[in-house]
Amino acid sequence: MNYEDIAWQVYLLTGPAENIQSVTHCMTRLRLVLVHKDEAMLAKLKKINGVLGVHDAGEELQIIFGPGRVDRVTEAFSALLSNQSASKEQDSTDSGEEKAAPSALSAPSEAKSSPTPPKTSTKAAAEAAKVGDGKALHAKIRAKNATPLKLLFKRIASIFIPLIPAFIACGLISGTLNVVSKVDPAFAQTAVYQLLAIGGSTVFWGMNLFVGYNAAKEFGGTPIWGGILGALLAHPGLASVNLTGEPLVPGRGGVISVLLVAALAALIEKQLRRIIPEMFSLFLTPLFTFLISGTIAICVLQPLGGFLSDCIGTAATSAIGSGGAITGFILGGTFLPMVMLGIHQTLTPIHAELLARYGVTILLPVLAMAGAGQVGASFAVYCKTKNHFLKKTIASALPVGIMGVGEPLIYGVTLPLGKPFIGACIGGACGGAVQAQFMVGAATLGISGLPLAAATDQIPIYLLGLVTAYIGGFIATWLIGFDDPPEES
Repeated sequence: MNYEDIAWQVYLLTGPAENIQSVTHCMTRLRLVLVHKDEAMLAKLKKINGVLGVHDAGEELQIIFGPGRVDRVTEAFSALLSNQSASKEQDSTDSGEEKAAPSALSAPSEAKSSPTPPKTSTKAAAEAAKVGDGKALHAKIRAKNATPLKLLFKRIASIFIPLIPAFIACGLISGTLNVVSKVDPAFAQTAVYQLLAIGGSTVFWGMNLFVGYNAAKEFGGTPIWGGILGALLAHPGLASVNLTGEPLVPGRGGVISVLLVAALAALIEKQLRRIIPEMFSLFLTPLFTFLISGTIAICVLQPLGGFLSDCIGTAATSAIGSGGAITGFILGGTFLPMVMLGIHQTLTPIHAELLARYGVTILLPVLAMAGAGQVGASFAVYCKTKNHFLKKTIASALPVGIMGVGEPLIYGVTLPLGKPFIGACIGGACGGAVQAQFMVGAATLGISGLPLAAATDQIPIYLLGLVTAYIGGFIATWLIGFDDPPEES
């Protein structure tokens, strides 16, 4: 696969350079903030070879490539954008002329000759939702989810997105060691095992710093203040300080306390910059930001965060521990609607908190079954449909769905068809019941589907739940049925 060609085709549709305000990526998606975009652009992007789906998240356009591929495409796209920007600066007097592809990249002839996509009215696009597309349904969902509270949830979730690669790496190491130590207990006494065990827990030792840094940045403050305040809350020296008759507890409240103090520090810093004269701001603003935020953090926010953290941990473990399969059935079956409503963003810090407290999150294996239900439901559609385009869409999306990337199946198959989406929820509920009944834990976040098995503490049970979700989604969708769309002329 030629990543430079893919990047060039994406640029042809999203460019020129002045139209692209920022370029970032997560584990599966190239994320672009564009000045202008339209429905025709989204439709053209979906047809690029290698693109698994397109998600218009309001101010951000997300192009789904999947794990691994997205890193290579983003690298090529960023290099292309830099070259184009530099070229425009050098040829500013010829700004009216069309720019050619940079010599470092080979643009495909078909891409070069592609006409500019025609603009499509939003109303017309909203009425044109179809299988393999899902644009109109997605647009309606996005509009409903653009509430201040849900946007706050999204901002909080984005704090943890940069940490996901570290969670995956450390979680897979911990999960693998857990399996190996059961097969060969003597290996647990070796230096190699001990070093790998340290590596697997490293993300938790630095998590307060990273979360604090990202949170302060997200809330509009200086990132380093969030980082050092996170370090303050976890500093081992706190154990030797006695304020209320009992020594302070380093790390109490986990990421909840860090999120609170980072948000507070950003607010205090903004206010101090308004009232402190410019000539003193360089040294007084940092000093007072740290002293005021740190004092409130130790005396108020850390105890508050500790209380909230205890509540979250107890609620999660008690709900699954006492409710068992019933709780798992409900959580696994309702997770896809939660995604549609945008409230699934609230679960990211909960996963992180459970990982910090217990070393595993028992929620992730349950919720991951929703994606497995999608796979089973989509395969049922594949077996029953007579529509060749729909079969092609499912065949291309099923492999990545099995690997935990469910967006192409959700927005391209089950959601536009309607009834298969219900079948997918039923499949997710069945798989979630299995995971909760045996309290399967995962030592990571950010992955699901088959790859998550390696990071769980009960691999055979997790795989059993996965297969159960596949079968449940398939049977439910087969029995419920769906209106098979006619072939397009």
